[in-house]
Amino acid sequence: MPRIRFDRVEKSFGRTLVLPPLDLTLEDGEFTVLVGPSGCGKSTTLRLVAGLETLSGGEIWFDDRAIGKLEPKDRDVAMVFQDYALYPHMNIARNMSFALRLARQPKARIDSEVRRVAEMLNIAHLLERKPAELSGGQRQRVAMGRAMVRDAGVFLFDEPLSNLDAKLRARMRTELAEMRDTIDKNMIYVTHDQIEAMTLGDRIVVMNEGTIQQQGTAEDLFANPVNRFVAGFIGSPAMNFLDGEITGDRVAGDGFDLLLPAPLARRAEAAAGRRVEVGIRPSHIVLDGGAPIDLRVVVSEYLGAQSVLVTRCGAAEMRAEIASEDRIPTGETRRFGILTDDIMLFDRETGARL
Repeated sequence: MPRIRFDRVEKSFGRTLVLPPLDLTLEDGEFTVLVGPSGCGKSTTLRLVAGLETLSGGEIWFDDRAIGKLEPKDRDVAMVFQDYALYPHMNIARNMSFALRLARQPKARIDSEVRRVAEMLNIAHLLERKPAELSGGQRQRVAMGRAMVRDAGVFLFDEPLSNLDAKLRARMRTELAEMRDTIDKNMIYVTHDQIEAMTLGDRIVVMNEGTIQQQGTAEDLFANPVNRFVAGFIGSPAMNFLDGEITGDRVAGDGFDLLLPAPLARRAEAAAGRRVEVGIRPSHIVLDGGAPIDLRVVVSEYLGAQSVLVTRCGAAEMRAEIASEDRIPTGETRRFGILTDDIMLFDRETGARL
């Protein structure tokens, strides 16, 4: 498994620069997730590794080997696509073995590898069927199996679960997590779903407009986002943001006035008198304790063990996450509490966290 290094990698389509100079190193054996909104450059990055797009600048290295000019077949990568990309006229066994047959591997080895991977993915009983006879989840397993039989050094996944329904997507996340722990390979996984990213990634790389905003573990990104974009993208329900102004050791705005905890107040001294955005996680809004804030409940979303309340703070919308047994009628204004030790402040102009 190679160490993968992006050295000032660029990609342009015509005059449009979609991937500014990108520097990134992926360690041997890592499961790396590239996550971000549509158009942020994550799939383009993956396709550059696969050789499906040509570099406009820079180089990609596998250990000490430059691969930017190599043909896809010479890169020792296997890719799983969003749309499965199975051959409809071939049965599952022949779909999975296609690359091995193309490489003229011995039939005994081909049969053994296909059977081994099919049993790992629980699709051995489907080997004689055609793709049209399978469900979406089964087709996705076949697509993963076709990549795995190649025994490549690098596996690439381009939003492989986006076509599945919510229940099947959750199950496939579990299966991917199990596969990650049993196969010692480099894996790069692209998704716009931050739950997939937080569930699967050893390392998560958050991208926006072609640039890396932050990278780290799910815990790092959730607890210590470096800017407003990362804070708002990582976490479900998403972080609330309120416009405010810092005065001394307080931050106030439409409908709220909060005393800052001492460590945050010291960091915010340089921003005194400036407009900021106050970041509050829905789970840090409580019914008892904390700094008081009056919120009007607009909608209550029952989710089983928890409910998400859509509320109003002045003109701003806020979401609060509470236990479902704590019923609050819609239309009611209720005093909540903010756990101020957990709030974050962001510069309104740059988005950087104070």
